[in-house]
Amino acid sequence: MSDTKIRVRKATALLREDHENVKKMFSAYEEIEEGNTEQKAELFEAIKKELTVHAQIEEEIFYPAIEAGGGEESEDLIKEAHEEHRLVKQLLEELAEMGPESDTFDAKLKVLKENVLHHAEEEQEEIFPCFDELDKDERDQISETLASRKQQLSQEEEPE
Repeated sequence: MSDTKIRVRKATALLREDHENVKKMFSAYEEIEEGNTEQKAELFEAIKKELTVHAQIEEEIFYPAIEAGGGEESEDLIKEAHEEHRLVKQLLEELAEMGPESDTFDAKLKVLKENVLHHAEEEQEEIFPCFDELDKDERDQISETLASRKQQLSQEEEPE
């Protein structure tokens, strides 16, 4: 077997792609005609799945690596990120319970969108640079683990 290692996709590239995907889903949701609750429900489920898997891989793999590799500043950033995730999960749960038939569903989804987009922007500007400061081998290992875990969780989330 050759010594050439397959190039691993950088963890931050994968997470950034997730951010873009969910941003597109939020935009698509806004294009759905008023009253089309079936389409809204389907797209909400896709958004929920994307955010759930994304948060889980960050919390299990990405954030602990940033915390371990950084100082007090990265610890504070990760604490804030965890709190933002908690709020997003709470909104997702509330939305799932009420469904798009509810009068307040669209308003609550808009609040979710604003929270998620703010979190993604902050993460890319403040936390991703912490990842770039880690040792290359560590970054590669984290990236590989993150991609593998995301694939595993995405398959588990598939409807039966």
